[in-house]
Amino acid sequence: MLAAPLAVEIGAGAVADLGALLADRRISTQGHVAVALGPGYGDRIAATIEPRIENAEIVRVEGGSLDSALELADRLRQRFFDAVVGIGGGGTLDVAKHAASLVGLPMVAVATNLSHDGIASPVSSLSHGKRKASYGVQMPVAVVVDLDFVKLSPPGMRRSGIGDALSNLSAIDDWYLAERERGEPVDGLAVTLARTGAEAVLRNDGTIDDEEFLVSLAEALVLSGLAMATAGSSRPCSGSDHEILHAIDHLFPDTAHHGELAAVGAVFASHLHGASRRLAELDRCLARHGLPRTHRDLGLSDEQFAQAVEYAPRTRPGRYTILEHLDLGSDEIRRHVEAYADALDS
Repeated sequence: MLAAPLAVEIGAGAVADLGALLADRRISTQGHVAVALGPGYGDRIAATIEPRIENAEIVRVEGGSLDSALELADRLRQRFFDAVVGIGGGGTLDVAKHAASLVGLPMVAVATNLSHDGIASPVSSLSHGKRKASYGVQMPVAVVVDLDFVKLSPPGMRRSGIGDALSNLSAIDDWYLAERERGEPVDGLAVTLARTGAEAVLRNDGTIDDEEFLVSLAEALVLSGLAMATAGSSRPCSGSDHEILHAIDHLFPDTAHHGELAAVGAVFASHLHGASRRLAELDRCLARHGLPRTHRDLGLSDEQFAQAVEYAPRTRPGRYTILEHLDLGSDEIRRHVEAYADALDS
């Protein structure tokens, strides 16, 4: 069975139409919902929602932390709600998803930016102390993307979403490698969903300011969430590319947005796979959108990136990717790092 939301709505004015969606889909006919709002556009969104969903309770959420999710869950237990509606960026949605799962309520995800593929995924990535961990949660019962707010988001966030969507391609290569070498089963439907979204972004000539392109990007990120739900893990959207991403986050915090790191990881993974055609396509797409193509574009030295690549397998113990397959030594990693970066810089 394919796990999927009851509704996926992508378009302008989606926040203003939220009450109708809740009623039409029988999620909450009377609007008895808790609306978790993050910072940023919180006041503007609240002013839009309050006149339209009379019984909604607005709850402010600060940061994407486990503590915030636990506090929201406690708030939800204090009165009756039909559902939880999370409106905002990835951190706010992850807090709302986790809190809703803790109290057993359906959750509606309303995205105001397209920075990564967590919009529809059954996973919440939350910080706890100085570490970040992923928690399995219920998939949102409905997914809404308001393009009016997406267009107002910083360009870097929209570019980040592109990088995260494109990294599906190297993740799929890693999954098939694990099937060949380790007999790991591959879910064909999950692969189809993940690849379809990534290819749509790869081959769309639009820009992050074009509504048609933003619809394709939003669809790709939603499809990634469905792919992960179908597979029962992040496998179709997270391979060596995300291992490298998490290693950079650990060793060199705050280097760049999640999707920008995923893009560079995907390029390097394609190099290691020997996928020259894929590498060229990724390079052209990333350059067209102004995304980093190599670690040098991120401000990391060859030595720093080599350290991250060497550390990367530790971030996902048990996951078999091209990094585990090649099992490169320090000197070999440095040679590959210099070779791929020099080739793309030439």
